[in-house]
Amino acid sequence: MFKKILIANRGEIACRVMKTAKKMGIKTVAVYSEADKEARHVQMADEAVCIGPAPSRESYLVMDRIIQACKDTGAEAVHPGYGFLSENEQFARRCEEEGIVFIGPKHQSIAAMGDKIASKKLAIEAKVNTIPGFNEAIEKAEDAVKIAQGIGYPVMIKASAGGGGKGLRVAFNDKETFEGFTACRTEALNSFGDDRVFIEKFVEGPRHIEIQVLGDSQGNVVYLGERDCSIQRRHQKVIEEAPSPFIDPATRKAMGEQAVSLAKAVNYQSAGTVEFVVGKDKSFYFLEMNTRLQVEHPVTEGITGLDLVEQMIRVAAGEKLAFKQEDIKLDGWSMECRINADDPFRNFLPSTGRLVKYRPPAEIDGVRVDTGVYEGGEIPMYYDSMIAKLIVHGKDRTEAIEKMRSALNDFVIRGIHSNIPFQAALLQHPRFVSGDFTTGFIAEEYPDGFKKDSVQPSDPKRLAALAAFMRYRYLEHIQMIDGQLAGHEMTIAKKFVIVTGTRVGSSDDIQEIAIRVELKDGVYSVYIDEEGDVSRYNIVSNWRPGELCLRATINGTHKITAQVERKGVKYVLVLDGAHYECMVLSPLGAELQRRMLVKVPPDTSKLVLSPMPGLLTNISVKVGEAVTAGQKLAAIEAMKMENTLLAAQDGVVAEICANVGESLAVDQLIIRFE
Repeated sequence: MFKKILIANRGEIACRVMKTAKKMGIKTVAVYSEADKEARHVQMADEAVCIGPAPSRESYLVMDRIIQACKDTGAEAVHPGYGFLSENEQFARRCEEEGIVFIGPKHQSIAAMGDKIASKKLAIEAKVNTIPGFNEAIEKAEDAVKIAQGIGYPVMIKASAGGGGKGLRVAFNDKETFEGFTACRTEALNSFGDDRVFIEKFVEGPRHIEIQVLGDSQGNVVYLGERDCSIQRRHQKVIEEAPSPFIDPATRKAMGEQAVSLAKAVNYQSAGTVEFVVGKDKSFYFLEMNTRLQVEHPVTEGITGLDLVEQMIRVAAGEKLAFKQEDIKLDGWSMECRINADDPFRNFLPSTGRLVKYRPPAEIDGVRVDTGVYEGGEIPMYYDSMIAKLIVHGKDRTEAIEKMRSALNDFVIRGIHSNIPFQAALLQHPRFVSGDFTTGFIAEEYPDGFKKDSVQPSDPKRLAALAAFMRYRYLEHIQMIDGQLAGHEMTIAKKFVIVTGTRVGSSDDIQEIAIRVELKDGVYSVYIDEEGDVSRYNIVSNWRPGELCLRATINGTHKITAQVERKGVKYVLVLDGAHYECMVLSPLGAELQRRMLVKVPPDTSKLVLSPMPGLLTNISVKVGEAVTAGQKLAAIEAMKMENTLLAAQDGVVAEICANVGESLAVDQLIIRFE
């Protein structure tokens, strides 16, 4: 067994690999860029080596520096994690030539299966059913359009070396094919250093099901069940689960055996994943093989009890698999949510900055958190947006969903935006709960994007009652301050008014709810009077002002955990993805609020502002140029994704206010129109 391994990665996967290595008694070496010098994986490792500047192409993708770091530290083996160099055949071969063990498949297997074009040809030769398409690299956008017309729309444009949703577009017409081809090549070159792109038919209404395989150097290969990764947004996985609610044992066996045959055909030695697209009739087509550890591997670990990182290390050290196919038993149900640094209420734009508060749920009762960040740390703009992976395991799918919903309510992230509200909304969606979904689920259910009102509170009055309870607790806190003038001590009124509306704090569409609070024997009884209909909520809670999560029992039986925040007299509560904001005022305060002037927001219709922090990579217009609505104005790159800014209306460019290559802040001015 190895004494020391180097992890050629960053973030949560680097920390994940180190956790297993430490369990096995193996010392670890971290590599890091200048942007990651304070990162969690650097702190976790026994040793750490800086390998270059922040951009990944100058650090994490530079093979020579990683190999040199191995030599300098005496690391006998390299674990590549996922992304970066994990599926780079040249890197695997270089490691072998330098006498460093690559903890992954042999370079020949990566070459055969890691390249999507080559793997599809090999699958066809092996008589595996594949999706129709053009399997050669396409050079020009004009050629891509002709090929797409021949295959028939819709088509999928894919980077040969792609992964993680990078370098991938679906096109429904010639214009989308032309633009998507160019964008895919740019993304692929920036992310993988390989701009080859091919096109295949897009199967509408599909499920994305993948089979985990594991092989050793003695020719043994097993499959470890399937993962359903159909819940995707823009081809990036959002929620993964194992097993699939759609696959029956016969289909699982057929897919597993086909995956094993494919792995054996290339002498596969390590953990790998064979991806399939599955139709409504359970017919399945080979998509690709990922010759690395997958992001979602923990759900397979949850239902099999195996540590896949440990298995990869043991196989790389020459050990034989300690189990056979008949030994693999699937136990219960596992589910994973990817927690990303993006803003679901602003079309999932990347969100970077400092984690002012970061409190993951406790890892008890089947809850697991794989993370690479910590409270006070920075989320840089140079890398993937993943903050953490939240994994749960339950006896069945219903229990897994309930555990995940509870854990998401308990996951506190402040300082940056995260997709937790979106994940929480998905987990209570009737189609998801029933298991009736395809890869088009998110696009179908949220065609206009995800808004704060996309998911409504199951009981808005309950949240109003909790806000009133919070206000009462704050007043109790103030009441305890020493030195109050005798005879003039603060008393807490029982009557409040909850003020909500389209814009809390304005006179637009405001709604007022009369509330009364009574305290007796530790129970806060909140009475809500609406048009003569009085609702009562008996709240028992140890919550104190300043705590980020409010845990309470309501009416004796209903237990909830809501994330809460106080901003003056405003209270924000988030529960199960529903966002509730209100003011809790005295009756006089509510009367005065009605008389407040409304601040009119400034007119920004003639300004193009940066919607996120990022690198300005392109400006497509010039001063004096007439622009039409929908025309491309600029491109911003952040977290390995290129985001195009389009003109909202016709106009003439008056001024270019930012330069290509400049790092932009949120709302920084880029272009001004006349």
